[in-house]
Amino acid sequence: MKVSDTSDLWWKSAVIYCLDVEVFMDGDGNGIGDLGGLASRLDYLEELGVTCLWLMPFYPSPDRDDGYDISEFLGVDRRLGDLGDFVEVIRIAEDRGMRVIVDLVVNHTSDEHPWFKAARSSPDSPYRDFYVWRDEPPKRQPKPVFPDQETSDWQYDEKAGQYYQHVFYRQQPDLNITNERVRDEIAKIVGFWVQLGVSGFRVDAVPFLLDTTGIVDGAALLPDPHAYLRDLRSFLDRRSGQAILLGEVNLPRSDQNTFFGGKEGDELTMQFDFISMQKMYLSLARGDARPLAKALLSRPKGSPDIQWANFVRNHDELTLDKLTDKERAEVFAAFGPEKRMQVYDRGLVRRLPPMLQGDPRRIRMVYSLMFSLPGTPVLFYGEEIGMGENLDVGGRLSVRTPMQWNADRNGGFSTAPTSKLRRAVTSGGFGPEHVNVADQRRDPDSLLAFIRTLIRHYRNGREFGWGAFDVLEQPDKAVLAHTLTVGDRQIIALHNFASEPREVQLTLPATADDRRLTDVFTGIQVPVEGKALTVSLDAYGYRWLRLTALDDIDLY
Repeated sequence: MKVSDTSDLWWKSAVIYCLDVEVFMDGDGNGIGDLGGLASRLDYLEELGVTCLWLMPFYPSPDRDDGYDISEFLGVDRRLGDLGDFVEVIRIAEDRGMRVIVDLVVNHTSDEHPWFKAARSSPDSPYRDFYVWRDEPPKRQPKPVFPDQETSDWQYDEKAGQYYQHVFYRQQPDLNITNERVRDEIAKIVGFWVQLGVSGFRVDAVPFLLDTTGIVDGAALLPDPHAYLRDLRSFLDRRSGQAILLGEVNLPRSDQNTFFGGKEGDELTMQFDFISMQKMYLSLARGDARPLAKALLSRPKGSPDIQWANFVRNHDELTLDKLTDKERAEVFAAFGPEKRMQVYDRGLVRRLPPMLQGDPRRIRMVYSLMFSLPGTPVLFYGEEIGMGENLDVGGRLSVRTPMQWNADRNGGFSTAPTSKLRRAVTSGGFGPEHVNVADQRRDPDSLLAFIRTLIRHYRNGREFGWGAFDVLEQPDKAVLAHTLTVGDRQIIALHNFASEPREVQLTLPATADDRRLTDVFTGIQVPVEGKALTVSLDAYGYRWLRLTALDDIDLY
């Protein structure tokens, strides 16, 4: 591969940072984060090494689902700023070498959206068919996505005199994807934000967007929903040749390649790897790397241009729905034994450091692992300093607490009275007096410094994000040893999931007689004879080793 490829397909070696504007930085002192506050912190994100911001919904909203109930797709919630402020964020980010992607949440709207208000008003309204209606709900329905909140996917509307479908909350009526006008409006939304400078979209709940089973004659009206996804990707490519669709597709492996577009790779550009994430937590709970290794090897083969997004934590519950009941019980027992730490009987509402009792060895091993896996790393704001959750907030919002900038009141997030904050700051051992950006920036041994180091090495090596993946055979089940190979360059990454040191005997895939093996973190050359290699790992230890030709002149 050529170095120019890393620019053409920028997403394959990006460092994505997800943040919620309203809890990131309050620029005007009213207790709510805003775009002006975000703009003032872009230099920090550049310093961290972020190359792509993912902004959670900032659109106008009644805010009954933390902004995912959108009442206007082409605007900015006035509490957070306006379109001028958004353009300034895009401009400053671009100047600092960062792209911006935004949430595309078009499987539903808020019930306060003008489309839905018009749809309710009359069966003859041109917007009536923008939504999914029935005189009576289907007798057979899937289990609700949010079983603690909803008992059905259908809600009766007195004004309309019919039931409307809502796969999520009742205040979020589903859009009718079989309606050509709805598809045109989605394209208009995509085109609008691309014109303002975004580099793509994180597409919310893609399988639900394409699901037509609740629509009367849905299969006849849209016989191939994936054709629509291909059309959307084609439209995006025409408007911006470098913009991406990063999809939320939490499905079994057998279904995932379909959403990439198979060998053609003409649907989603990227997908989050939910299965490997869940198996990683199972491996952590057991001290056994094999579940994760098996999950990584099960990734379907597709177009060389598509990419997986790796994550330790995201903005939702930490879902464990693809584990068996027994496996899920193991992870609950290890990392969320209290009921308030669990949600929907399928996930956790915790961040990684509290789950690992703040053990810096395990925390660093996990992030070393994430950055070394094949794919693109995605950080959720605050992960780089080891923020914890606030279980008193409850549910999925427990991990969406204000960013902790310093040890001052409100963690430096806002100068407003604490009672006016959008959401309570985390307290206790993971509160801002113990965990904050300002202190860690001055500490060369901090987690923040470590994450910066990981990002630097990740960005400096084309093997990461681009390399062909394989697992090295070795007898210790607690150790994951894998390789990433690009041409004659190879990374050998080792991670110890056990609480005791390990000595790992490896057979290299190629002889090292005419090559140099170097420790990526220290730069020290590692002795090796032929194909035999012995590596010592501390408890929860990790090593990145680079195998290169003797005459390789790249600066790593």
